[in-house]
Amino acid sequence: MTTPSKKMSLLGLTTLVTINMMGSGIIMLPASMAQLGAISLLSWLITAVGSMAIAYGFAQCGVFCRRAGGMSAYSEEAHGKSGFFLCSFLYFLSLIIANVAIAISAAGYLSAFIPWLASGPVPLFIGSLGLIWLTTAANFGGPRLTGRIGVVTVWGVIIPVVGLCVIGWFYFKFEVFVAAWNPHQLQGWDAISASIPLTLWAFLGMESAAQGHDAVEDPQRTVPLACLLGTLGAALVYVLSTTVIQGIVPNAELASASAPFAVVYAQMFAPWVGDVIMALAVVACIGSLLGWQFTLAQTAKMSADQRMFPRFFSRITQANAPLLGLLACAALQSLIALSTISPTASAQFSKLVSLAVVTNLVPYVTALTGLMVMMHKARAPQALQVRNTLVVLVAAAYSLYAIYACGEEAVFGAMLVLAFGYVLYGFLAKRFVDDGRAESC
Repeated sequence: MTTPSKKMSLLGLTTLVTINMMGSGIIMLPASMAQLGAISLLSWLITAVGSMAIAYGFAQCGVFCRRAGGMSAYSEEAHGKSGFFLCSFLYFLSLIIANVAIAISAAGYLSAFIPWLASGPVPLFIGSLGLIWLTTAANFGGPRLTGRIGVVTVWGVIIPVVGLCVIGWFYFKFEVFVAAWNPHQLQGWDAISASIPLTLWAFLGMESAAQGHDAVEDPQRTVPLACLLGTLGAALVYVLSTTVIQGIVPNAELASASAPFAVVYAQMFAPWVGDVIMALAVVACIGSLLGWQFTLAQTAKMSADQRMFPRFFSRITQANAPLLGLLACAALQSLIALSTISPTASAQFSKLVSLAVVTNLVPYVTALTGLMVMMHKARAPQALQVRNTLVVLVAAAYSLYAIYACGEEAVFGAMLVLAFGYVLYGFLAKRFVDDGRAESC
């Protein structure tokens, strides 16, 4: 048993949560948001509040539910076995889509070194496909290698982004920011709604914040507080970096940039600095994609272990790598990349982000509603139940609004996927008729 002195403190866990959330989500955001104008920055305020409510809700779920399954186990508390399956199914698909978006981000930055990648939709697709299969193959070595690489490569994003938050203000020009504020004369609420999927994309992954419950001091207090502070820390970095870049790079140039952070560093210093930032971003995206490929395969394995996904997802090699699962996931990502092919990295990235956000938000809602059942089972104090229920309502309201903001195309696609999931579960349900009562948290 880990002694208290060796457990993680509030500061340590908060730092870890912030770093985990940053990943590669910020890489393409400035260019995508610039297509709407700097007015899109207002959506950060709404997303920060909603994300903190979601993060706190998951932290509380982790306190009350200690069994394996994560969000799927939380969903099962309120929605039964079908909730477990649909949460796993939708989360699995959201990771498939998100991985393609990360691959496109990496290909966009890589185009500075290989200009052919930016010459049209087909080269961009080929580059993204190559990165998907490269990171899949790298995962054949097992989780230990994947983890070691990820710990190093994530700093390829953190260093440039956090650095821009500090030194970028010395190069900030108010007149450039004003000119970028609302170039398309959008209504304020329309601009906020259109950029909600983009800002929420940067926070996806906060559901993993409560996984360190057993390794921290005073988890009942530390885990929820670290989730909130970590999310707030990431929000501050996101807001500062995307704001300062709008006051340095003219909006039209930023909106068409395949590597926005490289562009801003090149303007602040010299072209070779931009090249260094671009190289760091490529490394960070590849490292992030490497880690998410394994997470994706592990998500499928968990569901296969519960007899809800095909059995081959459960098979692992001597290196503890789910080889067949990794190959199947790479094949699905290849199909998604092909079906969403667009002329530019930014356009394809935005389309994928909306679809990934919708398919992720539905599991968020089903998992968070399980908290009420868990608190009832645990006979939690009334004051705690009231507080947590209010937070869940805020998180659910934001999630529903974010789903609406993702637009008709993304919601329509997610609705088809959800309906197909119910059809699939109809064929699986008979497996659980005689299982008896689900395992309790």
